[in-house]
Amino acid sequence: MDSAPQHEVTRLLLQWKAGDHSALDALMPLVEAELRRLAGGYMRNERPGHTLQPTALVNEAWLRMAQQDQPQYQGRPHFIAIAAQYMRQILVDHARKKNAGKRGAGAHAVALDDAAIFAPERSSDLIALDDGLTELARFDGRQARIVELHFFGGMTFEEIAEFLSIGRSTVIRDLRMAQVWLKNYMTL
Repeated sequence: MDSAPQHEVTRLLLQWKAGDHSALDALMPLVEAELRRLAGGYMRNERPGHTLQPTALVNEAWLRMAQQDQPQYQGRPHFIAIAAQYMRQILVDHARKKNAGKRGAGAHAVALDDAAIFAPERSSDLIALDDGLTELARFDGRQARIVELHFFGGMTFEEIAEFLSIGRSTVIRDLRMAQVWLKNYMTL
């Protein structure tokens, strides 16, 4: 995204924060393609025949974000990261509902290599990953946040470093440590 639309996104987010709900109507066309790209990435990792479609995932995330009374987005990267978080939560909620009543669903050990750790293919894997991220956040919130921003928010190492006010090498190191931690957690 070039600087003019990014500046425009930030301006509209500030207007929304100030109470101008009409800014949302102008904001959607500027971020829709990026949100659809994220949703498409999520849905590629889901099982074939999933009842949610990328458009529905974007729409549901958008509705949840639009319902906020006091939005606190700090710019386009933060907004996209939060949208990705909502999308992940929507998929997890959907998977939990689907697995409700199935005793032990999602409780099996999942063996994933580092390359595939963030591409769950079944709803139970997504639930296990979500549980792992929640547990990781209890011990190291920054590492969990980096995982979310990179793999679910689609942010680059540089964007994460700027957003969290840390160095790029710290982002890479924390991400590697989080991958190892999550792999160990998910194979227990």
